[in-house]
Amino acid sequence: MGNILRKRLPYNFYYATIILVVLNVLVFIFTGSGRDYGMTMKYGLQPLLFVRGHFYWQIFSYMFMHGSWTHLLGNMFFLLFLGTACEKQIGSNEFLLFYILCGILCGAISLGIYVLTGTWGVVLVGASGAVYSVLLLMSVIFPNFRVFIYGIIPVNLPILVLIYAGLSIYNEIFRQNQGVAHLTHLSGFVIAWIYCLVRFGINPIKAWTNWR
Repeated sequence: MGNILRKRLPYNFYYATIILVVLNVLVFIFTGSGRDYGMTMKYGLQPLLFVRGHFYWQIFSYMFMHGSWTHLLGNMFFLLFLGTACEKQIGSNEFLLFYILCGILCGAISLGIYVLTGTWGVVLVGASGAVYSVLLLMSVIFPNFRVFIYGIIPVNLPILVLIYAGLSIYNEIFRQNQGVAHLTHLSGFVIAWIYCLVRFGINPIKAWTNWR
């Protein structure tokens, strides 16, 4: 079973990250995301419609919906920046599998939490969960890579992951930045962590020690 899970897809490269970005932009334009309430309800992840209305496609479609141009552009900037580097390293097919699977599982975890807590009125949209997964993957593949916060403060990617995780936990516990799916972001980190362990046989903690 372990060999099957770790059997990598054939390597090729065809700019899957750019394809994903273009799809997100096109979906935003043609569905009127953030403006057309009906389309948002239909294709965002809405617990009541998913469970009782059998809108099962939402577990996939929600990650291509966004609430505003700033929401879309923020996610697409990080996806393009991080995703292209990861895609070149693991191949386009493997990257697409990683991205789509992480996005679906982030939605599934969020949906489960909404149902268990009776949060039926929420609508989850955005690629953030999958993008957070890509951030963790990037930190595992390139632990020595640095980003500059505010263009000034240099931070290695493993530290950036910990900062984002800490902020998400804080904001969720103290109910800060309401309207942001902090648990979905954390789910993205957790799922990517498990993916690295199971699929690649890489322990992120061991990979992170390289940057030191």
